[in-house]
Amino acid sequence: MEDSGLNRRDALLRIATGGIGAVASALWVENLSALARVQADHVHTALAGVQSTAAWAPKVLSTQQHQTVAALVELIIPQTTTPGAKAARVDRFIDTLLDAAERPDKERFLSGLAWLDARSQALYRSTFVSVSLAQQVELLTKLSTNASAEDRAGADFFTAIKSMTITGYYTSEIGLRDELGDNGQLFLPAFEGCTHPEHQQ
Repeated sequence: MEDSGLNRRDALLRIATGGIGAVASALWVENLSALARVQADHVHTALAGVQSTAAWAPKVLSTQQHQTVAALVELIIPQTTTPGAKAARVDRFIDTLLDAAERPDKERFLSGLAWLDARSQALYRSTFVSVSLAQQVELLTKLSTNASAEDRAGADFFTAIKSMTITGYYTSEIGLRDELGDNGQLFLPAFEGCTHPEHQQ
């Protein structure tokens, strides 16, 4: 069973990394990917201050949209012998990033979520979170590796959320500690700022 889990993670991570940084990426995809890299430490620090699940609520995503994002991030980096993206609060990371994003980029991301549900309905007669795992993976694999012209909007969206998920996960405490073997030197729970006396006001 352990090998099966690891093989599944390897397969989905290959899906996740495919297409990121591609020359043909839409500008809004590049904008959100860049925002994730620039804002990662700030977002994780803000999320670390919200200790309980009850104390957190999405700022941008609706309940249904958040459920879809949570399902997507866990498909991209699933739990195996180490925690997955949802345990690392990557769904919250993405919502917080969207709150800081430029409005056109945010709207394109939300349109991508709506497109995914519409495509799932057309293919499987149900929303993305309601279909089987096999159907979810089938659709995401199609978007990642063999997207048709009619699937272009979905392929762009999936590229964006893959990039945001990978950045959010591997800059989180869980990602650094459990996946990258960080001993605590890379992950900072808070940014203390410069401590040099000559830079203090």
